[in-house]
Amino acid sequence: MTTVLRRAVMGPAVVALTALLLTTVPLWVLGAALLSPLVPGRLRPLRLFWLVLLHLMLETVMLVELFGLWIASGFGYFIRRPFFERIHYDIAQTYLIVFFREARRVLRLKIVTEGPTPDAFPGHPLLVCSRHAGPGDSFTVMYALMHWYGREPRVVLKDTLAWDPAIDVLLNRVPSRFISPHPKGGSAGDVLEQQIGELARNLDENDAFVIFPEGGNFTPERRRRAIEKLRRLGLEAMARRAERMQNVLAPRPGGFLAALDAAPEADVVLVAHTGLDHLLTVADLWRELPMDKQIIMRWWRVPREEIPEGREARIDWLFSQWEAIDRWVEEHRPVDLPPRRPRGPRKPRTQQTA
Repeated sequence: MTTVLRRAVMGPAVVALTALLLTTVPLWVLGAALLSPLVPGRLRPLRLFWLVLLHLMLETVMLVELFGLWIASGFGYFIRRPFFERIHYDIAQTYLIVFFREARRVLRLKIVTEGPTPDAFPGHPLLVCSRHAGPGDSFTVMYALMHWYGREPRVVLKDTLAWDPAIDVLLNRVPSRFISPHPKGGSAGDVLEQQIGELARNLDENDAFVIFPEGGNFTPERRRRAIEKLRRLGLEAMARRAERMQNVLAPRPGGFLAALDAAPEADVVLVAHTGLDHLLTVADLWRELPMDKQIIMRWWRVPREEIPEGREARIDWLFSQWEAIDRWVEEHRPVDLPPRRPRGPRKPRTQQTA
């Protein structure tokens, strides 16, 4: 399906679905309330319905705003000018702040961040390499980069995410890339590295290029396949190192090396996290509601001068960093939050006299 046809179908479909849910909210709320006592978890159907409705409402508002910006930019003629690019980043940040804060409340999550403060690397472009362990981690990393660190992220995504109409339109107007596992015009690895290199060029002082070197969410099966692939390529030493890592996939160095070469002025920031590892599908999210978890995010900054030169030395360095992330994840397992205390009757206030 072409991009124009996909947008012509998916955009109106999201708006229509949002309108349908909003006009029938009483029925959905009543059904979720009746269903809640029959399933485990505290008001699980109501929680999930509210998050879905909130996402659709925010997505619809974004689509309307994006359409208005297309008109205001001369029907797209000036849409890539810095002024409009900044507005698109503001729209993305607003969505992340509103949805992230509400999701944190509804899912009962506590997020603890360890590492550099927002003013730790002013005026430096960044290459952000994050562990990949579920859709929730990408969402949290983007929220942190934009809201806490004041960065404009450039990100590489799988082309399947372009089926979300707001993501499709917005990220096609700011520096980003949707990649296909089976690209045309060359081998998958060469095309991917070329696209990453192009995207990582000309980073300015508030940019952050985001990459997930594992190439996919961690699962035991993907871990096994990654180790087998290293052995097929004759990389026995790397395969043995990957076997010792129990919580992460062996990193794929090609994209990271391409970004390093394209952005020689950028420092590297490594991101590890734990708490959302097991949330890979909607079924996982349903099963865990409410989560009652503490999420820990750890950020490491590595100045550019500490990164070795040469391809083999950089691959060895990247594996060493992933081994450190694996150890960190092992030592920081998700922590369950204590149960909420039931609210008792309020004590009457005593009047104080001077």
